[in-house]
Amino acid sequence: MGSVRWAFRCGSWTPTRSDWLFAARCVQREEKDRIGQFVFARDAKSAMAGRLLLRKLVHDRIGIPWSEITLERSPRGKPYLAAPLKVGPDSLPETPSWSFNLSHQGDYAVLAAEQGMQVGVDIMKITMPGSSSVPEFFRIMTRQFTAYEWSVIQSSSLEHQQLAAFYRHWALKESFIKAIGTGLGFNLQRVEFHLSPEPLSQTCALRQTKMLLDEEEEDNWVFEESLLDADHHVAVALGPADNAGSLVLLPPPPPTSFTLLSFSDLIASASPLTEEDPGCWDSFKMKAEAPQRQSEARASE
Repeated sequence: MGSVRWAFRCGSWTPTRSDWLFAARCVQREEKDRIGQFVFARDAKSAMAGRLLLRKLVHDRIGIPWSEITLERSPRGKPYLAAPLKVGPDSLPETPSWSFNLSHQGDYAVLAAEQGMQVGVDIMKITMPGSSSVPEFFRIMTRQFTAYEWSVIQSSSLEHQQLAAFYRHWALKESFIKAIGTGLGFNLQRVEFHLSPEPLSQTCALRQTKMLLDEEEEDNWVFEESLLDADHHVAVALGPADNAGSLVLLPPPPPTSFTLLSFSDLIASASPLTEEDPGCWDSFKMKAEAPQRQSEARASE
């Protein structure tokens, strides 16, 4: 059974012209065009890293040549492998298929993949609300958490710790929603998380957190939690595969810490799919890095 946890730090990535043009050649043309439509460089870099992470996974772990990988998007925007390995007389039908998921927020893009299980991943950076106080921000988000979860989130007297607990819960909920492939219509109060008493760590993933769905504990779901750094929480949801049916579920492999990849790692097995497009770099260089926060704008007036 395979397990992959990769992270790439987009926030500190300042691609050179040759880096960006090569990366753009190594993704599908429609994805290159989609990346070019982002207004801000931060988002374009995150999207490019996400495409390269996915293609690296399919090439390195599933064994499909880079030039034969076709990734498409579901109606909900979730990427999936549209050109899987051909099933022939020598294939092993009992070999579990891979499930993978991406998330990017803050300074990182992350990928989690698992063989034989559903997987969802979400990363959240602890940030102060841009245009409201913490109490007002929590008031706006009241419906997203249960009364028990709010009691945990607001148990500290320090706003930063409250925000850390808020984003930790949010990452857990998002990881589950992404694993089951449900969109905005899912009522987040149906799921309630009871956190592990152990503090999160950058060196290992914790699995003690439990989930209740409609007030019943879900024993078939496992949640891995870790920190990429002091400000970035990552949650990985692992559940039974769609085709598991009534089969006895094997326990997931031991928790896997995220491996931080460099740009060289991302493109180590890449091969160009299209001709070089110099306009792709010209467009990228014209983009502002990120939107100016309202608080920063007011400070500069």
